[in-house]
This record gives sequence, structure tokens and C-alpha cells, in this order.
Amino acid sequence: MTASPPFLGFPDRLADGRVPRAVIFGAGHGSTYPGKDSSGHALAADAIRAASQDDAALIGHWDFDLGGPLFDGNPVCCIDAGDILTTMHDNAGNRARIVAKMREILALPAVPILIGGDCSMTVPFLTGFADCGPVWVLQIDAHIDWRDEVYGERHGYSSPMRRASEMAHVAGMVQVGLRSVGSARLTEIEAARRYGSRFVTAREVHAQGVEAALRHIPQGARVAVTLDCDSLDPSIMPGVAARTPGGLTYTQVIDLIAGLGKRTRIAGFDLVELYPPADIDGLSALTATRLLVNVIGTIVRQG
Repeated sequence: MTASPPFLGFPDRLADGRVPRAVIFGAGHGSTYPGKDSSGHALAADAIRAASQDDAALIGHWDFDLGGPLFDGNPVCCIDAGDILTTMHDNAGNRARIVAKMREILALPAVPILIGGDCSMTVPFLTGFADCGPVWVLQIDAHIDWRDEVYGERHGYSSPMRRASEMAHVAGMVQVGLRSVGSARLTEIEAARRYGSRFVTAREVHAQGVEAALRHIPQGARVAVTLDCDSLDPSIMPGVAARTPGGLTYTQVIDLIAGLGKRTRIAGFDLVELYPPADIDGLSALTATRLLVNVIGTIVRQG
């Protein structure tokens, strides 16, 4: 059971044995670097669930982001399965538990939505699609996350896209929202380009709109989306570990999600790198909640 009430008051199972369209689950820890403390990121799932409670009674109301109620006038078809057990620095064990949960959800079949933790959790999130590929990866992030290893750890938060590039079931990759400076050096940029990753900077999205990213994803592809909260501008998402000006707007991100829903199938979604200790007035958790509402609404409308 979760410490907070479930996201938007969703049930943990559907009546009459119905299979859910999407399953939310939280995890606190992925692969933490030696000597580092990831406990602040582990607060994210509960912060998001708590922020969603004000809208729990409104899921049948009109949502102008979606052009209708969340579930499009149909019964609730999304569940919150709570959190899986993770332990800081039990890196291999955490990855194994996240992969197992992903496979369980995908076997239903349903769309997994992972919330919480730093973006080291994106590695097992994407690994979980190994038996049901191919998938394209859309990374929404300020950084490319292509380091091969940091402090001897190859599965940490600086490496998820490098590890994704090595997965046989990943058909291609688009990285959108890139800006400023991070852990990437010239060697990482060159490695990503050799692989064929498509870089789309935040500046390009501001100038050209979300089509600057969507045009790189084949029509009808199955897409696993990973959203790092620092992809958004810190004016609306201050609760991150690395605030960087010039980020994507809320409208740009929900337009990306809506655009995906029209031209592809969203196979899974993770929302990572929310850091509640740096949040201001709960704004980041609220923004994250609204992003997830748009993801769920889009998945429901995919049929």
C-alpha cells in the first residue's frame, strides 16, 4: 500500500475482472551511485499522488487539455498498483524488481506508467519491453544521459540512453528538450550520433513547435516515453536537482503527448527526476500530476 492515497483516487483493481488500460506504479530507488543519497527522489511518487487528490472528485468533469473527461465518458480503466519495494544502493535488486513489474503489467496487457525516483529507473523501465518490442524511445529531457559509466556504475542516472542504445528491442531514439550543459562530453555526443539518435533542442521546439520532434518518429510506431522533469522550464518545474532555464513549457509537453497519441501508440511512460525537497509550493508535483493526466487521457483515447 502507498503512504498517500492512490493517484486521483484510482482503485488498485477493476471490478468484474476487467483488464486496465494503464497501470500506475511507483518506485523510489534505481541504481544509486556509490556515496550518493537518492532518498530525496524517493519522495516523488507520494508527492505526485498527494498533489492529485484535489482533482480526484473531478475525473468525470470536462478537461480542456483533453477535449472531454479524463476517461472520455467511459468507466475508470486505470489503476494505481502502489509502490514496489526498492532499497537505496541495492542497485541490481531494484532493477530486477522494476523489470519484473514491467513484465507483469505488459503481460495483462496494459500500459505501464512508472512514477518516482531518479532517471536510473529508466534503464529497467526500458528493459521491461524486451519481450514485446520493438519500441521507439522518446526521451524528454534537458540532458542526453549517454555516459557509459560514472563511479564504476553503468546503470546510473547519467547512462539510461546509452544502455537503451544497446537494447535489441529499441528500434530508434528521439531526445527532445536538450539545452545548456550537463555530463555529456564530445565523446558521448559522438556516440549518440553514431547510434543514430535524433537530437531536438529546447530552442528548436520553441522555434518550430513539437513537430520538430514528432517528425522523427515513424507513423504507427510503439513508443516508450521517458520524461525527466528537468526537461520543463524551472518556472513551472522548480523541484528538480538541476534547474536549467529555457526549458519546455507545459503546453509544449502536453502537445508532444497528444501528437504521439495521434501518430503512434504509447507503449509505456515514466516520469522521473522530480525532487520534492527543491519544490516550491507544490508547483512541480502539481505540474507532474497534470502531465500524467494528459498521458492517461491520451492512452484511453488510443482505444
